[in-house]
Amino acid sequence: MKNLFFASLILFAFSSIAEAQQLKSPEGKFVMEFSLQNDGTPTYNLKYKNKEVVKTSKLGLELKDDKKSLLNDFTVVDTKTSTFDETWKPVWGEVDNIRNHYNELAVTLNQKGTDRQIIIRFRLFEDGLGFRYEFPAQKNLTYFVIKEERSQFAMTGDHTAFWIPGDYDTQEYDYTKSKLSEIRGLSQKAYTANVSQKSFSPTGVQTSLMLKTNDGIYINLHEAALINYSCMHLNLDDKNLVFESWLTPDAKGDKGYMQAPSHSPWRTIMVSDDAREILASKMTLNLNDPSKIDDTSWIKPVKYVGVWWEMITGKSSWSYTNDFPTVQLGVSDFSKAKPSGTHGANNANVKKYIDFAAANGFDAVLVEGWNEGWEDWFGHSKDYVFDFLTPYPDFDVKGLHEYAKSKGVKIIMHHETSGSVRNYERHMDAAYKFMKDNGYDAVKSGYVGDILPRGENHYDQWIVNHYQYAIEKAADYKIMVNAHEAVRPTGICRTYPNLIGNEAARGTEYQAFGGSKPNHVTVLPFTRLIGGPMDYTPGIFEMDISKMNPDNKSHVNSTICNQLALYVTMYSPLQMAADTPENYNRFPDAFQFIKDVAVDWAESKYIEAEPGDFITVARKAKGTNNWFIGNVNGETPRTSNIDFGFLEKGKKYTATIYADAKDAHYKTNPQAYTIKKIAVTSKSKLSQLSAPGGGYAISVIETK
Repeated sequence: MKNLFFASLILFAFSSIAEAQQLKSPEGKFVMEFSLQNDGTPTYNLKYKNKEVVKTSKLGLELKDDKKSLLNDFTVVDTKTSTFDETWKPVWGEVDNIRNHYNELAVTLNQKGTDRQIIIRFRLFEDGLGFRYEFPAQKNLTYFVIKEERSQFAMTGDHTAFWIPGDYDTQEYDYTKSKLSEIRGLSQKAYTANVSQKSFSPTGVQTSLMLKTNDGIYINLHEAALINYSCMHLNLDDKNLVFESWLTPDAKGDKGYMQAPSHSPWRTIMVSDDAREILASKMTLNLNDPSKIDDTSWIKPVKYVGVWWEMITGKSSWSYTNDFPTVQLGVSDFSKAKPSGTHGANNANVKKYIDFAAANGFDAVLVEGWNEGWEDWFGHSKDYVFDFLTPYPDFDVKGLHEYAKSKGVKIIMHHETSGSVRNYERHMDAAYKFMKDNGYDAVKSGYVGDILPRGENHYDQWIVNHYQYAIEKAADYKIMVNAHEAVRPTGICRTYPNLIGNEAARGTEYQAFGGSKPNHVTVLPFTRLIGGPMDYTPGIFEMDISKMNPDNKSHVNSTICNQLALYVTMYSPLQMAADTPENYNRFPDAFQFIKDVAVDWAESKYIEAEPGDFITVARKAKGTNNWFIGNVNGETPRTSNIDFGFLEKGKKYTATIYADAKDAHYKTNPQAYTIKKIAVTSKSKLSQLSAPGGGYAISVIETK
């Protein structure tokens, strides 16, 4: 009887372990509980400071053409816990060192009737939770097709959300702020405001999704390490307030083709009662693998200007000619073509930008519209493909390279793929070799338009694999990549730090296409930038676009000081001074901040933050004792308060403050600013006005 009693106790203990497992974060701020429901459905919930932030939520995957999906009938066959703590050094970044500290729970599940196994791995940090599905090598699960992933995120209330619609082909929306219960009604308006109409659901939203509870808890939902898998959107059950993953389908409607052993990306939940901690989190990077590039000495942060804004505004054009007959496949004879007279990428104009870059200490010049084919793509054929090797007659590749080299400036290559990714892959080796032969170390790639072959989406598994292929192939040639219109970043820049920038959101160009909300830049760091740096292309000084192009009546909804602050608040190792030399020459005193500001940082301090309202950041330039501060403000004027306690004690500094004038306003008086210098130390404090759609920028230079 005694043996039977102890056996019963052991059986009871194992049963409890099988049904519920707790995992605590290293300092105990978070508690995650995993359990199986009565039907063997895996679930989890998450508490933050003893308060539930994610209610019990189901996990699993629905398979295609399979009698039984990976949703239920599971039993726990093994659990393993571990702790990991390291400090690693990024190639470039917001800080010199990043601590990667988490507790891990790996739960191995076996499915009754199929004898198939999956592992759900949880990592709990002091800033949130990451989990993923793993598929070990096994006899009964080798090749399978995902019909849908069923990861749930059950919310505890009708939170405030900052969201964009769950579009498969573009992320270039203004953000909507609403309650979760309001998303269904408001999303239809957001769809019709954009050319893409392929969104999956009236309650679908994109990640990174920023949320705030009524009691002041900030929650961010996203994914990390998106490789060989479809990008995740979130579909909202707005009656029960439960988000569920919804993967981007391919041309056949399938969500993912898997071969074991393999795994999904990480699903991430960041939580804090302080918005600044969401911005400062490095959890997304920590869930990615370390760098796979051994020698990273060739990867350098870049500050650049470019032949770009003048074309975005319509002042000049990408095309060499506007009236040349349609040609195919990039094979054309321009000897008889009549130049349009507006082509931006001509030798004289490019030299002007090179001279400007050299005179003002910039590293590089981006040139778009240098290669043949733009007139065909714009004018006649959506299926037109570029060859990435053939320049227009007025663009001397070798001559401009030598001229730039003599001035100590690089030229950044531009590859517009027109969405034809197989064509790009066919030309990629030749294009990258062409770049290296002519002194180009970085490429801006574009994926404008429908993906070819038709039916594929910008964020499905097939095209995600292409983006990854382009990054890895570029690394072989020691080329840095800045991908536009590609999938939103998920921290892969840690593994491949030659990915120095992405667009993947509504950037500055939309200020010339009708404008963006004046608080847009107070939302992006909480959403788009959670996954990695953005090539936002800031620095616009002329807000009235009609002065660039009389036919364009757009207005940049920002003050000049707001534009200056973006170099600090919108972190990127790739920063563009996007306006034209002429406009910068009109405001040389304000332009000085863009010349001075760093692009690589040793420390970053988030001083104040509230999504949609304001962000203030201070960053210490790497290798110096100098700091730069940026504040961006939403539509309500406010006074910002700074404590300079982050400065080194005992040192003296000169702070140059670029601030909105008292009557500044993003719409009516955007170019009104003041500049003053004051002496500061670590004991100093400052109160500073920020106008509607405005802000301020401060350079804090150690006094020698």
